[in-house]
Amino acid sequence: MADVSPFWTFSLALYRTPGVPAACIVLQDECGVDVNVLLFALWLAKEGRALRSDDLAEADLAISAWRNEAVRPLRAVRRFLREPHAAIESVAAAALRDKVKAVELESERLQQEALFALKPAANWGEACDPAAAAARNTDACAAMLKVV
Repeated sequence: MADVSPFWTFSLALYRTPGVPAACIVLQDECGVDVNVLLFALWLAKEGRALRSDDLAEADLAISAWRNEAVRPLRAVRRFLREPHAAIESVAAAALRDKVKAVELESERLQQEALFALKPAANWGEACDPAAAAARNTDACAAMLKVV
């Protein structure tokens, strides 16, 4: 694997926190959140950057085609393979599911690397205390989803 960004490293560490994976799935499936965009907003908060709604819209637009054409279809195939078609041997389907899961994770990493590469962290939003930035950035994410 190529070098990874500090954003990807942050996301992996955060995702290992108890409760985070389940919360991300709920946000993704029930609220329509692109978890990678939310994680990007949280990483930028850690970097002391408070985002405006237009910053999030810029980030979201930059990766929307990738999300819609690569990440979501791979996720759908992986989920479909949880309960494979009756004509497919279950061990073979499980092995395929593991391969699809690895490709899906790589598609997520590529999405995050694309977000990271858009511009330096210092060029996003405005400088702010990380805790305040986290609150502002999550509020901006909620506003973008119209769930405020």
